[in-house]
Amino acid sequence: MSNLNLDPDQEGRYLLSGELTFATVPDVYEQGHAMFTNPVSTLTLSFINGAARTDSAGLALLVEWLREAREHGKTLRFENIPAQLKDLARVSGLERVLPLGD
Repeated sequence: MSNLNLDPDQEGRYLLSGELTFATVPDVYEQGHAMFTNPVSTLTLSFINGAARTDSAGLALLVEWLREAREHGKTLRFENIPAQLKDLARVSGLERVLPLGD
């Protein structure tokens, strides 16, 4: 099992690395609340090394963070989204909800 890490990078930009799974998402979900106290209006979440493995918990995390961003009046963008996560979003019908890019 790989750890999941959320680290601040630049102003309003955060790096997400590791596996987005049922085992790792709960801890990083709690850490993510700090993103929404950032004073910038647009937050960027960049996946580092393509996030090794993703399951539906990872997808649920992004949906929740998107909801939380809107609640705080912020825009949340995603960069370097892993192909597996994009596929899960398509299968789930969430590609229209999540700003996952191409």
